[in-house]
Parts: sequence; structure tokens; C-alpha cells
Amino acid sequence: MRIAKDMNRDWKFLKTEGGAWESVNLPHTWNAQDGANGFNFYKGACWYEKRFQVTSQEEGKRFFLEFQGSNSVTDVYMNGKHLGQHRGGYSTFRFDVTDGLAVGGENTLSVKVDNTVYEDVYPQMADFTFYGGIYRDVALIVAEPVHFDLMDHGSQGIYITQEKVDREKAELTVRSRISNSREATEKVRLWLEVLDDAGKTVAYGAREVFVEAGSTAEAAVPLSIENPNLWHGLENPYLYSLKASLASCNDTVDEVLIPFGVRHFEVDAEKGFFLNGEHLPLHGVSRHQDRKDMGWAITPREQDEDMALIKEVGANSIRLAHYQHNQYFYDLCDREGMVLWAEIPFISVMGKSDADGENAKQQLVELIRQNYNHPSIFFWGVQNEIQIGGEKPLVRQVVQELAEIAKKEDPNRLTTMANVMFVKDGDPYNFMTDTVGYNKYYGWYQGQAEDFAGWLDGFHAANPKVKLSISEYGAEGIIQYHSETPKVKDYTEEYHALYHETVWKIFEARPYLWGTYVWNMFDFGANIRDEGGVQGRNNKGLVTYDRKIKKDAFYMYKAHWSKEKFVHITGKRFVERATGEIDLKVYTTCGKVRLQVNGTTMEEKDGDGHVVVFRQVPLQMGENTLQVEGLMADGSLEARDTAHFQRVREENPSYGAPEAKGGVVDNWFTMPEDLEDVVVEELVMSEDCFSTKDSLGAMMENMEAKAVIRKYLGDVESQPMYGMLEGMSIDMLAGMAEETFTEKVMYLLNKELSAIRKGQEQ
Repeated sequence: MRIAKDMNRDWKFLKTEGGAWESVNLPHTWNAQDGANGFNFYKGACWYEKRFQVTSQEEGKRFFLEFQGSNSVTDVYMNGKHLGQHRGGYSTFRFDVTDGLAVGGENTLSVKVDNTVYEDVYPQMADFTFYGGIYRDVALIVAEPVHFDLMDHGSQGIYITQEKVDREKAELTVRSRISNSREATEKVRLWLEVLDDAGKTVAYGAREVFVEAGSTAEAAVPLSIENPNLWHGLENPYLYSLKASLASCNDTVDEVLIPFGVRHFEVDAEKGFFLNGEHLPLHGVSRHQDRKDMGWAITPREQDEDMALIKEVGANSIRLAHYQHNQYFYDLCDREGMVLWAEIPFISVMGKSDADGENAKQQLVELIRQNYNHPSIFFWGVQNEIQIGGEKPLVRQVVQELAEIAKKEDPNRLTTMANVMFVKDGDPYNFMTDTVGYNKYYGWYQGQAEDFAGWLDGFHAANPKVKLSISEYGAEGIIQYHSETPKVKDYTEEYHALYHETVWKIFEARPYLWGTYVWNMFDFGANIRDEGGVQGRNNKGLVTYDRKIKKDAFYMYKAHWSKEKFVHITGKRFVERATGEIDLKVYTTCGKVRLQVNGTTMEEKDGDGHVVVFRQVPLQMGENTLQVEGLMADGSLEARDTAHFQRVREENPSYGAPEAKGGVVDNWFTMPEDLEDVVVEELVMSEDCFSTKDSLGAMMENMEAKAVIRKYLGDVESQPMYGMLEGMSIDMLAGMAEETFTEKVMYLLNKELSAIRKGQEQ
């Protein structure tokens, strides 16, 4: 029988050659502090070392080292012998260490981990920090020579395929891979039992399997469950267990217990997502796995807390961005009933020396095989905003191949991808996968939040058969900044909430959207960012990076998605008010709400719309206490919230963001200031010459065009996000920063660029 020995404790860690070894336990990252504080976080190769013993009683066993996550290129050595290398920072991987292990003696395990960006390992560049380290659990698995395959891309070696499922019967095929390291053919009996949640056997099967020496055999066994209890999201996340065992004579040589659920689902281009025949609008949030002062080296406690917050807001679906997450969290989603979008980090740009996306394909196979049995996963994501790297036929080919690999590995789930916002409505990208998502940021990077309505209806009319979701939408919200008149790109908590109010109302009215995913559930580390007075962080979360504060927008979604009775007064952190009257906004799930100001009952309003605004609420000079009560139909109290405001004579300047204009794109460039005398005239443009339609990268390869770019935009190559920018045209960037790329700036750029012929010698 196999056992898994915890290897997390008592490691030595060396950050730099010639430095001092320090004692650490796993999970561990060397970027816990610097990974979310600016661009120059530590990237490079570091070493881990652990000494351990294997008893002589374990002679004749097979030994496998299992790493559940190590970022990003990992080399493993046992007693000085190089066992191999794993390229990719998010999936489980194993090495067979049997031959290099000293049974009955001491062993030295050495691991080199490198979070340097390699040109053929993904991700290349993205809007999140690539934390280095062995940041998930490590175990030594001890198994018999005949066992369920432990070397199949880090999988369980067992795949439960749901052939046909309805309320009368669940027809399954269980495919098992059985490995034999002995020098002779082994005959084993494969036993399969399906247990309900009370431990009762509801289905079983068996098969005799001959496994040749030094090889792996595969056995497929059909099973059926009569009148199955269907896994039905939050309402009924029912799990069965598959007990798979291998018997040789009177001995059980291996046994695995796999929780799983049975369900059927579909997406309709007009009506959205259906689970077990019932319409289920997917109210989704996206999640990154990092945590303040911990980076990616989190424990089950932090993952439990994340799930509790996601459930509290009322979400029923999660997009796990932008990589494979911890197995613990997938298990948690199974138990809690979350509908998952799982994806690989093929994001932003393709490696310059990568000929065929081999590493992306490897990571996709690992993702699917390791997570095949999770009932919570419904969508395999094959790319995120890969179009940022520019228009390249090879990129399109790799995306198509990834979609085909996903369908080959798992024909029963749906493929999807997240297009960057400037992908055109009729682009072939929209037809490569079963479903598609768009990362759209109307109301932050471009236009107004209200622009979602026109774009959505236009896209749906043009592509009525495309199964559309919004895979990302959001705005920065920093709880230090406040305004009585919130506006786009001011970073205030008030605009953050107003944005989500506006956008959700649009989404809610369009049932053809099969899912929408808030970007993001939590603030997260993003080393390439520097905006809103905060370095190294993306602040679009509904909850702060440390998970201590729920922003007002959190309660807006809770009001629409949750059944919990509550009232929430917004703007409570906007304490000092330099006005005699304010509009007080309340989010609620109560039928009626009543306002009291300084002990006096002022007004009662209907709360059925979930957003209630009390107009012209008076504030006295000095301290004010405002209380809102949520009432039942008979007038009895259901919930209460209180806010304290101080009326002051002058506005508090600390409530304003440091940027004059706001928005990360605006901050990327140094623009000319003296444009008063510029007269915009009509230009004659030629396809043979450069213009703002060309990519920034293409222009930077031409010395004359490069000089023009630097003249008007500054030293763009020094910007942390340049690797993502170089595939974009200036027209695209202008759409994200209209205040920066004014008509006069665009005219001057095109006037000088149009005089430079493409392809001429430099």
C-alpha cells in the first residue's frame, strides 16, 4: 500500500551563491515581501536542501518525490545525482527517485528553483508577480512495484469519464493506468467501488489485468449509478467516492480514494449556462492565489478564508486565473459547489524563441490530467490576452492547437479563452473554442461603463451562435481615496462601487451571457504596476490584498447575489465631509430600510432593488452618527449598520489620488506639454510608411521611427510593462488613454511617422 510522507519541514535555503544558508519550512517563497512592492523583485536561481532517512524496512518499494508547485524551472538532485527538470511553475510533478535513494541510510535532496523568465516557459510576461520558490507541499510517496501510475503527468493515474448522466442513471467509464516496475509480468485484480456519502456501495466493477515487466497497462471498466444524486453547484455539491484498488493474491498492493460528482451541463448561445437541465446564471469572480506578506506560499487556512469570502459575496463560479491552482482549492470548490474555469498561463505574449508553444501544451495536458476528476471544473481555458503580443499567425496556430489538445484530452468539458478587449467582434479567435470570453474594461481603460450595453448587443447580433462571457471587468478601487463626485480613473472607493453597480445592471439584463467574472475578487501582487500611489499591486479587488477589508463594491454584489439579510452603508471610510448634505447609499437584501441621523428617524425606503439612496441627508458640524435598519414586511428588525461622519470646513486632501489623470496607461508615457500652437491638418497616409496603426515593437526596430516615439512618448523601453506594450499599436493604446493620446498628440505622431518608409535600411 502506498503512503505519502510529508516533506515540508526542516529545509535549508540559499538565496545567492556565497550567502548563508537559512532554515525554512515549506511552502516557501523568497518574494513574500518584495513581490508586491515594485518592479525589481528578486528573480534568479535559489537552492533548497533537505536531509532525510528511509528505513531498511522499506527495501523493495518504489519512491517518488512529489512537488505540488515550484516556480518556475526546477532541477531536482538526489544524493548528487540529477533526477530531472520540470519547466512550469503551477502544476504537480513527480520524479522516480528509487534508484538514487539510500535505503537504510541518510539522503540529501537538493532542489534548484529559478523564477527567471525563460523564453520557452510560460508565462513570459503578465500583470501579476511571478513569485519564486517551492511554494506548495512536497511529499515522498512510497509505493509497491505495482501501483496506479504516478508518472502520468502528475495525475492520479485514474480517469472517471461521465459518458451519459441524467437523473435516472449515470453511466461512467473508469480508465486506470497500472505501472509495473518488476522484472516479470504481473497479474493483478483491479477492484472499483463507488461509495455514496454514507459509505454505501452504489456501483462496483472488477477486471483482471496483466502488466508486462517495466511497463504500464491501461484498463477501462464501465460503471453505472442508478438514480444518481447529481452534483448541483451551491445548491447540492454532492460527492461520491471511487475506491480503486489493486490486489495480488491476498494482498492489496495499492489503493486510491477519489471524490467525484456526476452532473451534465451545456451552454446555450441565447440562454446561457445550464446545469443538470436547469438554468444557472454564473455570477463569477476571478481569483489570484497570492496573499500580502506571503506571496504564493499560502496554507489551507488562507484558502479556506478565500472560499468563505467568495461564498459570502454570493458568487457561484470562479475563474482561477491565470494558471493551475492548488489541489486543495480545487477540492474545496468540489465540496462547496463552485463552477470553475481552469486555465493555463499562456498569457500576453508568446516566447520569442518558441517555435510551437510546446511548454503551453505541456502545461495544458498537466492541468487536464491532474484535474480530470474534479466535478467543479466545467471549462478549460487555453489562453488569456495572448493577442497583446501582436498579430502573429504562429500564435493563432498554437491557440487552435491548444483547443484541439483540450478536446482530445477531455471531450466532455468545454473549451474557452479570454480575448483582450481590442480583438474585433468578427475575429477567428471567437470561433476556435466552444465558448469565449472577453476581458473588457469600459469605464476604466476606455470609454464609460455604460458602453458595455452597446458593445454586448452589437457583438451578439453579429455572432448569434458564439457562446459569450465577460471573462474580466473591473476598475481600481483604493480605500484611501474618496469623492462626493466619483469619476472614471479617480481610484476612489466610490467610483469603484458605482462602476460595478452600473456594469452589473447591464450584465444582469442579458441572459445570453453564460458567465461574468469580476476582476478581481482580491487585490493581488503585480510587480509591473505603479499607480494610485501604490507600487507593485493591482487594486481592482472587491477585498484588500490582506483580506481584512471588504470594499463597498463587495456588498453591492452581495446584495444582488446573496440570500443573507443585511444592510451596508457605503462610504464609511469617507469620514470627513466638507458639505452640509450628502447622498447616502445603502446596499441591502432587506425589503425595507429606515434611516436615522443622530438619533432622529428621517426616512423609510423600499429595498427591493438592493441599492437605496437617501438624498440630501443633513450633517451637523462635528460628529454625526447615521444608522440604517433593514426591516421585515411586518416592520420588525432584520439587520442594522452604522456609520460615523465628521463634517469639516475643508476637504481632506489625502482623499485624492496622486495622479492628475489616473490610469496605468497614462502613467506609462512622458507626453509633450506645449501643444497650444499645434494645428491639426489632414494627412495623406501610405501603407508603405509608418503610422500609429503599427505596433510599438515594429516601430522601435526602425531607428527613425524609434526617434519619433521617444520624442513624443519618452523612453518607453524602460517601462516595466514594455514587454506587453510592444505588440500593441499606438491606436490601441490611445483607446485606453484618451486623455494622454489627444488629437494633437496623435496628429504629431502620424505627421512624422508617415514620412518614414517601412523596410528601408537603417
